[in-house]
Amino acid sequence: EVRLVESGGGTVQPGGSLRLSCAASGFTFSTTEMSWVRQAPGQVPEWVAGINAGGESPYYPDSMEGRFTISRDNARSMLYLQMDRLKPEDTATYYCSRGIVVVGRRDLWGQGTQVTVSS
Repeated sequence: EVRLVESGGGTVQPGGSLRLSCAASGFTFSTTEMSWVRQAPGQVPEWVAGINAGGESPYYPDSMEGRFTISRDNARSMLYLQMDRLKPEDTATYYCSRGIVVVGRRDLWGQGTQVTVSS
């Protein structure tokens, strides 16, 4: 069974940092492109970052403004998202996902971890 278990979310002040983790199992993680997707209540999902299978090629939308860094550890089947200079508008549930073009594929996401950026 494919499992993606996100962790590391929480509440942080604006300007703060969080590091999200995703533990993957049930598929060949080391050959699978991965992404992070976020969704705020009442809003459409937003693709946050992607990374190729080997980890050499990260992808980001311009909206991230260089604040987020995706990485992976294939030996441990772990995906990470380093989030810096957080803003209130970053508040959302963050999901890791298999694939790159995945905003419409909820079936590819994990269960999510909540990130709240608030004063």
